Amino acid sequence: MRAKGISYDTGFVRDGEISRERFDPDVVKRELGVIRDDLHCTAVRVIGGDPERLELAATCAADLGLEVWFSPYPLELGTEQMLALFADCAERAERLRQRGADIVFVAGAELCLMNKGFLPGDTQDDRLELLLNQRERLHELVGELGAQVNDFLGKAVPLVREHFGGRVTYAAIPLERVDWTLFDIVSMDLYRSAEVADRFTEGVRTLVAQGKPVAITEFGTAAYRGAGDLGGRFMEIVENDKNTGAPIRLNGAYIRDEAGQATYLRELLEIYDAAGVDSTFAFLFALGNFPHRPDGDPHDDLDLASPGIVKVLDNRQGDTYPDMPWEPKAAFTALADYYRA
Repeated sequence: MRAKGISYDTGFVRDGEISRERFDPDVVKRELGVIRDDLHCTAVRVIGGDPERLELAATCAADLGLEVWFSPYPLELGTEQMLALFADCAERAERLRQRGADIVFVAGAELCLMNKGFLPGDTQDDRLELLLNQRERLHELVGELGAQVNDFLGKAVPLVREHFGGRVTYAAIPLERVDWTLFDIVSMDLYRSAEVADRFTEGVRTLVAQGKPVAITEFGTAAYRGAGDLGGRFMEIVENDKNTGAPIRLNGAYIRDEAGQATYLRELLEIYDAAGVDSTFAFLFALGNFPHRPDGDPHDDLDLASPGIVKVLDNRQGDTYPDMPWEPKAAFTALADYYRA
């Protein structure tokens, strides 16, 4: 494995609301330092919807010598809005590249699920319902979906390359059937569920056999019992605000299983490494709006549903890192050990 990475959340933007309320440059620099020095990462995927925050975090990461995957992440945007976001971010990424930073531009992620106009449905929940529970209808739509996604990327990628001179990729899901001739790197968000476990490894080998470098831009799970069996569906235990999408509470009582989260990460890293994957980005360092609340109502402990490898604390600092408002989970140590080795 060439690039050993993790995703770093700068805040997801939906309908003008941003998911990460606090964004202190000193905290960002400190966390990226932990990612480099303690997690032994050589790369970081900086994700979010605010171009200024993306540039700030990318600059901090580049100054630390990390390879930076500059990853604007549109949510519920139209085509023109997405193109404008990509053009803005591509200019910012190019400024960093001209300074000598090693930058990869990621032209969006899972567009068909996260934005309107590719799959039927006005909201992400509607589109996920189609994906997860209406398989026959989805099968009928896959060909048309691939054409729509590739049509958009056919506009987006030349626009990005007008402003950015480095490597370009896109964080896809398999059903989008992306035309990878447009890109320098094949990137896939790839989760193993119990349903596909028997053929998962062979699927990764097939992906790598295409010839271009392959990056796994998302993989991971949450720290409750059984989360890994659900693959990318592990966050379904959260009740979200219908207007803002913000997490409110869990839909039931779940058993914390940090060891299970750590094992899932380690097993997938072993699979990706053995198959010859070029770059991996564990999902993710922290989700600030999924705090750990161990002493109250179990439904309020949102960290149980978070794929973060640290648990964000409510109004207090951690013990392992007394200057930071979070505490490492077992997955933090598992990732650090694997990347160090």
